[in-house]
Formats: sequence, C-alpha cells, structure tokens
Amino acid sequence: MDSKDLCRNELRAAIRQLRDRCLYSAAKWASEQLVGIEQDPAKFTPSHTRFQRGSSSIRRRFRTNEALSTPSDGVSYVSTPVPEDGDDDVESDFYLLAKSYFDCKEYRRAAHVLRDQTGQKAVFLRCCALYLAGEKRKEEEIIELEGPLGKSNAVNRELSSLESELSTLRRKNSIDPFGLYLYGLVLKQKGNDSYARLMLQESVNRYPWNWSAWLELQSLCSTLDVLNSLNLGNHWMKDFFLAYAYHELRMPQESLEKYEHLRKMFCFSNYIQAQIAKVQYNLREFDQVEVIFEELLRNDPHRVEDMDMYSNVLYSKESCAALSFLAHRVSLNDKYRPESCCIIGNYYSLKGQHEKSIVYFRRALKLNRNYLSAWTLMGHEYVEVKNTPAAIDAYRRALDMSPCDYRAWYGLGQAYEMMVMPLYALYYFKRSVQLQPNDARLWIAMAQCYECDQLQMLEEAIKCYKRAADCEDTEAIAINKLAKLHKELGRNAEAAFYYKKDLERMDAEEREGPNMVAALSFLAKYCRSQKRYEEAEMYCTRLLDFSGPVSFLFLPLASRSMILDRTVRLAVACISFCNVSGEGNSEELAPINEKIAG
Repeated sequence: MDSKDLCRNELRAAIRQLRDRCLYSAAKWASEQLVGIEQDPAKFTPSHTRFQRGSSSIRRRFRTNEALSTPSDGVSYVSTPVPEDGDDDVESDFYLLAKSYFDCKEYRRAAHVLRDQTGQKAVFLRCCALYLAGEKRKEEEIIELEGPLGKSNAVNRELSSLESELSTLRRKNSIDPFGLYLYGLVLKQKGNDSYARLMLQESVNRYPWNWSAWLELQSLCSTLDVLNSLNLGNHWMKDFFLAYAYHELRMPQESLEKYEHLRKMFCFSNYIQAQIAKVQYNLREFDQVEVIFEELLRNDPHRVEDMDMYSNVLYSKESCAALSFLAHRVSLNDKYRPESCCIIGNYYSLKGQHEKSIVYFRRALKLNRNYLSAWTLMGHEYVEVKNTPAAIDAYRRALDMSPCDYRAWYGLGQAYEMMVMPLYALYYFKRSVQLQPNDARLWIAMAQCYECDQLQMLEEAIKCYKRAADCEDTEAIAINKLAKLHKELGRNAEAAFYYKKDLERMDAEEREGPNMVAALSFLAKYCRSQKRYEEAEMYCTRLLDFSGPVSFLFLPLASRSMILDRTVRLAVACISFCNVSGEGNSEELAPINEKIAG
C-alpha cells in the first residue's frame, strides 16, 4: 500500500471519529483533504474524479517540476495508527441520545444525559457540551449588558469545574487526545497559555488528525521561538500546521515552501490553494491571487469560505463589476453569513456608500463578534466618514483578537494622524511596518508623518521613502517625494537622480502631468548648472509640449546655447518659457532675438 492509500485510510477513519464526537469543523477539513488526494483515473469512474478534474487547471498553472509523490527524498513520516473507539460507548443508547441533543444545540440536556457515563468518548462529549453551554451563556450576558457589539467582562462559568475534572483525569492517565484538546482550550481561556500549549501539543502528538487542535496550538505560538520550542511528532499533519503557522508569523516564503511540498500529495486540495492565495495576498501579488480564487469558484461555485479575501483583492484593484458579481453570488448562496456581509460591505465601500458599508460590517460582527477582518474594515469605513473615535474603537477590538493584524495598527496610525497627533500616529505606523515590512504603503504613511509640520524630521522621512521605493512602490509616490525632499534640502545631485528615475517611470507608463513638468523643469536647470547643455536642451524641448507657467532660470541656458551656436529652436524655447515665467528681460533677450531674426 503506497503513501497515498495510507493517508486516505487514516483520513477516512479520522473523519468518522471526529464526526462522532461532534467536531464538525475538523471533520470537514479532513474530508476536504481526503478528496484532495489524487485518485487513479484507471481505478475510478469519471464521477469519482470529476471534483479533481475541476481543480486541474490550478494545478497546471502553478505546477512545480518535482514528482507528485510524498514524502520527499530524505524525509520519512511516522505512521500513526488511528485508534479504535471502545465498544462501551459505540453502542451506548445514552450517547446516541446525548449526541442528538448536542446536534440540536441543547448542550445542557446532552451533558445531563451523560452524567453517569464513564467512557472516554462520553466524558469528552459531556465536557464539551458543558463548555459550549457556558460559552452560549457568556454571549447572552454580553448582549444583555453591552449589546451585540459591546465589550464585557463576562466569563464562561463552566471553566473552573471543567479544569478541575479534566486535570484529575489527566493525573489518573484516563484522558484521551480529545479530552486533552478540550483541556487545552479551557486552560487557554483561563490565561494559562504555557500549560495549554503543553496539553495541545500532547493532544496532536497522540491524535494528529484533529485540525481544530492544531489551530488552537498555533494561536498560542505568537513568536518563532515559541513555535520552534514545540516537540511535535513527524507526521504529515505537522506540515499543514507549520505552513499555517509560518503564514500567521509573516514568513511567506517558508509557508509557500511547505504548501508546495504538501501539494505533491494533496494536489487537488482547495484548502491548500486558498492558503497559497492568502500568502500571496500578503505579498500583494493580486493578479495571482485573483486567478486562484477564480479557479476555486469555478470548481466550487457555492464556496463562501475565504471569499472575503477575494473581495479585498477586487476592492484593491477597483474591479467594481467583478466585486458586484461576487456580492450578488454570495448573497444568493448564504446572505446572512459573516463572509457574505463583509463582501457586500466591500462592494458598497468601493461605490463610495460608506454608511451602507458600515451597516453590513456591523451585521457581520453581530453574526460573529470574533470576525477579525470585519472589525478592521469597519474601522477603515469610520475613517472615511471622519468618525475617528469609532474607528479607533474598531481597530482596538481587532487588535484585542489579533495583535499581529498590521492593518489595524496602520488604521490606528491614520486615525491619530487625522486627529493631528503625529507622535501617536508614528508609534502605530512603526508597529504596522514591523509586522509587514514589505508593504510600501506603510513606509509612505510613516514618512508623511515625519514630514508633518509638527515634526519636520525630513531625514527620517527620506529613510522611510527609500524603504518604500525598495518595496516595489507601484504608484512611485516614494521616488517623487525623495526628489522633492532632496531638492528642499539643497541636495541637487540626489534630487536629479530621483527626478530622472521618476521621469523614466512616467515615460514607460505613458503618463503626463504636473510631476512630469516639475521633473523636466528641475532637470533642465540642473543640467545647465552642470554645463550639460545637450541634456538641458532635450528637457527644454520636451517642456514645449506643456502649457502653463514654468518657474526656473532659462536665460543663462539660452545665452550659453547661443554662444555655442545651438539651434534656433532651443532659443525659441528659452524665450517662450522665460516670457511665461517672467524671469527674462528685454535687454538680456535681445541677442537671442537678433540671432533668430538673422
């Protein structure tokens, strides 16, 4: 039996066990990976491979040259047998009744039915039901006290009793991996992160197919040092975990390498494709992200998961028609899902209808108050309508959930900049660039903060603009600002260097405007001062294509060009612009007029 068949058998058994314990999110994830393993077309009918054929275009587009086999050379995985459930709980009528109550979200009834059951599976379901009952009551208290989006000190009142029971079971060595997962969850909520991390690590080592446990473990790895300190078994699920953790820690290249490695076996996994899109989104490779999401929607047209990120891409590219189509599509599929509300909110924001956009972001948060993206985007909308206190509150709520959200730090910087508090703004911009150092927009924002009237720290601004220019500033704002700042500081050679780069960019993009006039004007004057008259003539000639006042000294250039017997056209150019700028006088221009008349 090859590695693919072994992996399939592991996942099939795990899906049944996860579903039987009501861990539906983990079961869904495992099911998607099971279908993502390539089937042999010779052994299966077309109906069995239709889903995979739909993913083949993504695979072809991003295919690597390596063979589609795993594990790779030099790497061996530990084969972990899937534990079998005991007979005591499998046939238990009480367990079946409790599971039915649990599925209907009657958690306390489910826990009551299992109060006398001692099997590991029954104990887990009972404790899980109590935990969710406590969470449900906590949410109700928050809404009663502070409203659907309010903040409150309400806590899950079941945590203490659950911690006591689960710790006793662990001391007696009578707790299974699912109980360890729940124990880690309880410890995390109580703020005992280090011990929670230990319990979750033990859980995934004993039962590696529970993706929910891996996600909770990742949420406790806030730094690379913490991640490297984990002692994890060498199972293929570890690669999924590391790829996700690297992405969350802003290590895109390492994350992409892991996903590329996993795609050798799970070559039709929509999850892996979506995660690759997320990594490329953080790298601002929007064209590739758009291609991947289009293919995912062709393969799974009713997919809503991760489509909010696709809407962010369309928003950034100002693709109003495509975003409108996506919003209509998700509205028909599942209108009152948080991701759908977020997509519709993005659409109204792009249309400039910010009040409507805020309504949909608030709706998304009423459906899921822990929806990070909605808090951040709602903060952006409050900035647009100049409601800075509400924007600051939204950004802080986002940071309470994820201190690594660079967009929220950036938004706070913008809000404090609007309130003319540059030192506060500077602090938040610095936090954002620490998390996303390859984003030119963040460096530009910080540079503009240094430039403000209150600070006037131009040298620091120049450093930030240089970093922005190195980060592929697509709008070339940084280059133009570098030229202007060097000119302001009297560094004409550096200013000429950046003006020339800006001019080359505008020529390549076939763009014209005030920036081009400013660049040509400065370069003409600078070349004259350096006695590079042919270059100066070229810039003057190009300036003839523009109308309007141009303020720089042409006269010495004109006189020198007449002494050297330059073309009459240059003289005409000089006279024209001297007349426009008012810097020439009749006596100084007389020799040129005589030359032209001759």
